[in-house]
Amino acid sequence: MVLQSLKNCLWLSCILRTPKACFWSTASGGLIIQSVSNDVYQNLAVEDWIHDHMDLEKQQVLFLWRNSPAVVIGRHQNPWQECNLRLLRQKNIKLARRRSGGGTVYHDLGNINLTFFTTRKKYERMENLKLVVKALKALRPQLDVHVTDRYDILLDRQYKISGTAAKLGRTSAYHHCTLLCNADKFVLSSVLKSPYKGLKSNATPSVPASVKNLFEEDPSLTSEMLLDAIAKEYAMQHQIDHHITVINPADETLLPGISNKTKELQTWEWVYGKTPKFSVSTCLNIAYKDSVLDVKVNMDVKHGRIEVCNIDLPEQWLPPGLYSELVKSLTGSKFCPNETTTLVTTLLRVCPQDDELHSRWSLLCENMIMLM
Repeated sequence: MVLQSLKNCLWLSCILRTPKACFWSTASGGLIIQSVSNDVYQNLAVEDWIHDHMDLEKQQVLFLWRNSPAVVIGRHQNPWQECNLRLLRQKNIKLARRRSGGGTVYHDLGNINLTFFTTRKKYERMENLKLVVKALKALRPQLDVHVTDRYDILLDRQYKISGTAAKLGRTSAYHHCTLLCNADKFVLSSVLKSPYKGLKSNATPSVPASVKNLFEEDPSLTSEMLLDAIAKEYAMQHQIDHHITVINPADETLLPGISNKTKELQTWEWVYGKTPKFSVSTCLNIAYKDSVLDVKVNMDVKHGRIEVCNIDLPEQWLPPGLYSELVKSLTGSKFCPNETTTLVTTLLRVCPQDDELHSRWSLLCENMIMLM
């Protein structure tokens, strides 16, 4: 099996370095590719690469991939609205923004990802999902699975086991979907629950759903069995050999330019900066000594940066000059806890050497950082 995988890699490496005509004549009709990487940014970059470089008029592609723990948001979504960013940072779970629309999903190694590449004319997500259902039924006929009008796959008529999203280019298109096999449902529900209040946005919101793992229904299943069954069904429908080509998304000789695509998907400007404009309007309840201080905060955030900032503090609680410097420093900065921490640390150095003022300043800054 290992020898066959190495042969697959060498074969694809060879044909991608030859002229396009030779590539398509070598592997005509359809191609099934599986990533050896579990890195979400690398695998999303492979999607971009295939979409941008392969001639889908001659070759349809099924891409199979799995990720280590990650939350993936749609292109037009707001991460602060969609997930618990603090929890992601605590658990070292990656956040990625894909280039397709749709809602937010949680990935881990208990989740399978499938991407169907075609020309825009041949794009048909319902047929792809029916293919997945047919593969599942061939493997386990007793499974009650079906596709809904919303392009979800339901188990037992009520539990969502697959969500779907797509990217339609000028001539090329891809449709990708998830398949819940044995994902950590506790982590899934925890990280996909936003704690942020007072946030207003026109970003595309996700639609919550009850989920279930396929392995809960049938513990004898494995991810490898499911991947192989789907590949087999795809090969049968496209009348090609049931042959999975294994690729390494980090290999520049295999996928020229892939490193730059991967790096771009990891940047703050892409993950956070592409968020549609939103506003935050909330009241911070700051406990100080024997009282609770109400601090009203209003912000407008564009491209992930604070465009307008207003903090309504009770008179005399902080020197006006210090408060003004805070507002001035935040305006134009990233809506980001790391950047804000750096800003307030710098401002603290010019704060009057007064213990009570330092305590008040620290409390305000801690609460501001928690907003992000």
